[in-house]
Amino acid sequence: MLYGLDDGARTLEDSLAMIRVAAEHGTTDLVATPHASPDYSFDPERIQERLNELAAASPGIPRLYPGCDCHLTYDNIQDAIDHPAKYAIAHNKYLLVEFSDFLILQNTAEIFARLGDAGLIPIVTHPERNPLLRQRIEEIAQWVENGASLQITAQSLMGRFGRKARDFCRALLERGLVHFIASDAHDCEHRPPRLDEAHEWMTANYGSAAADLLCTVNPRATLEGASVEAFRPKTKPSSRKWRSFWR
Repeated sequence: MLYGLDDGARTLEDSLAMIRVAAEHGTTDLVATPHASPDYSFDPERIQERLNELAAASPGIPRLYPGCDCHLTYDNIQDAIDHPAKYAIAHNKYLLVEFSDFLILQNTAEIFARLGDAGLIPIVTHPERNPLLRQRIEEIAQWVENGASLQITAQSLMGRFGRKARDFCRALLERGLVHFIASDAHDCEHRPPRLDEAHEWMTANYGSAAADLLCTVNPRATLEGASVEAFRPKTKPSSRKWRSFWR
């Protein structure tokens, strides 16, 4: 959402347009999560400048918060351990962690434990879009058992990243491993800042409480540094086709 920092918004106008789209579809709070990766440097001061600029130019809803999509590189891991608030959502304790599509570190559980010792709770982002993680649901389950959280992308759940991503989202939900549904927005058209369709799908298949847990309750907890809980399904989803919930 923050323009000119990574592969998201390009201009101030792009950022403001994304904020308007989010507001129009019911979003009240947005966490801006520019990448910290080999391709994009992470500059907290510049991020805060962008947030202040956007807050001044927008009416106040959605409310804006800092965050980061942190790639598991050696430098990032060490810096996050030394400066945990720097990368965390709202400078609190939840850390979005993005894996490479080409390598899953064998000592990931140890890395997560070290981050935990530093006061951070890792949130694994969009595992359904990672071909290696799609083959490691048992390993993901162990990470969650040990205290990590899991975030899936709304558009993945709705099938817009392909059948494999959609089916893995639903497998993760059925296993009770999902804590968050996020927009992972990059623009207004192809990857828009919308959660309403995913919330509608969750409501239709699992009930409004489940939809609220993953789209509202748990996300708000990350802003406050409170505890979150994974969605635990009590019934299987409706047999109706997912596209019937599109508007």
